[in-house]
Amino acid sequence: MTRRTFDVDLAVIGGGTAGLVGAQTAAGLGARVVLVEADRTGGDCLYTGCVPSKALLAAGSAAASARRAGRYGVDVEEVTVDFPRVMQHVRAAIAHIEPVDSPEALEAAGVDVRQGRAMLLPEGGLSVDGCTITARHILVATGSDPAVPDLPGIGDVHVLTNENLWDLDALPRELVILGGGPVGCELGQAFARLGSSVTVLHRGARILPREDPEASGILAAALEDDGVRLVLEDDAVAVTPDGSGGGSVTTASGRRFPFTHLLAAVGRTPRSAGLGLEEAGVVLDDAGFVVTDPHLRTSRPGIWAAGDVTDHPKYTHTAGVHASIAAANAILGPLRKVSRIEPPRVTFTDPEIAGVGVPTGRGGREQTVPHTHQDRAVTEQRMEGFTRLAFDGRGRITGGTIVGPRAGESLGEVCLAVQRRLSATAVAGTTHAYPTHSDGVWTAAIARTRKTLARPALKIAGRLARKLQERRTG
Repeated sequence: MTRRTFDVDLAVIGGGTAGLVGAQTAAGLGARVVLVEADRTGGDCLYTGCVPSKALLAAGSAAASARRAGRYGVDVEEVTVDFPRVMQHVRAAIAHIEPVDSPEALEAAGVDVRQGRAMLLPEGGLSVDGCTITARHILVATGSDPAVPDLPGIGDVHVLTNENLWDLDALPRELVILGGGPVGCELGQAFARLGSSVTVLHRGARILPREDPEASGILAAALEDDGVRLVLEDDAVAVTPDGSGGGSVTTASGRRFPFTHLLAAVGRTPRSAGLGLEEAGVVLDDAGFVVTDPHLRTSRPGIWAAGDVTDHPKYTHTAGVHASIAAANAILGPLRKVSRIEPPRVTFTDPEIAGVGVPTGRGGREQTVPHTHQDRAVTEQRMEGFTRLAFDGRGRITGGTIVGPRAGESLGEVCLAVQRRLSATAVAGTTHAYPTHSDGVWTAAIARTRKTLARPALKIAGRLARKLQERRTG
């Protein structure tokens, strides 16, 4: 029997975070790897997501800090925003990071990079602009696109998304944002601080509905303090253009909200069409996301998937971790599974909201430290937040939410505790630096440990008291 030979061990489709990590992981294991990207390597995170949005948030934060300097006894006469320079700052951040994700960097890591559009072949392998590549395994990592709601009239106006937003050269005068999730909240606050009039329309009863309810409330107050108008429990039903590039949004309640710019932040749609996935036997769910098993295998043997094109949480770090698992499983065998723990997430507003694991604020075993009791927060007059840890019956940390400055950095310890099933006692017994914004995690663990230790002590004290009483009355 003739043994089949392949051009490569792993063909990766997509050059975003999942594709980059998957390709480099496989190459690091000695595999022959080709990565196919239709546009540019780096993906949404570098060009339209994490990097530019955080650079924009930094500019907004600088403007807000200058306006609020008086609370610290520092007077700033006037704050002006030069929006073209703000966008220069955003693009400079992208340019600084860009070489790390470049084709040259991939080639140096042992990955063969091809530019073109890939199509899976039913008989196996893939076609890249008419050129056939045979591969022992294929990793689909094509990512996702921002969703735009299908509303009457919306096709007659220019809709901004996180993809084309960065082409703006002038600050929006009136910005209406559809969606009160992380993207809508982050960009809404950033533009409001830079001087735009911002309205966020959200169909739910509260923004960030997946987060701790108290965290959502704190952020809502912060956004309104920055001038963001929050319209909750009301859904956009139609868009009316005004003939000058702007228009108005009509909601289910009959209200109308005028805009010069309209931003859609209502979720993501998978880039799974046009790849020949279903023809190759790969099952998609009703929304078009690739269905995978815990090892990240698809329904077609030899084809794997990772990142936003799958039905897993849409975070850059999740995409990277899953791609590494998928690539290693493809090359070495299906040894690793994706974690069942809810992955860490951060909304990079001010204050930041960070969470991991079991959701908090919904009852259960929890320990909360208000940041009125966190000394670093007191010194900076940032006491509106809190740290809340969730525990199982054995005192192990199963989740947490942090609201406050640098909450994303403070969450790292909670991520480790949840993943390694650490107890409150283990965290409480570890000396932490003081005073820091992460001090709330330590304080919550100490409080929980004291409460746990107090129970047997009280029982013992009760028994001694009863025995003493028996002797006195005996």
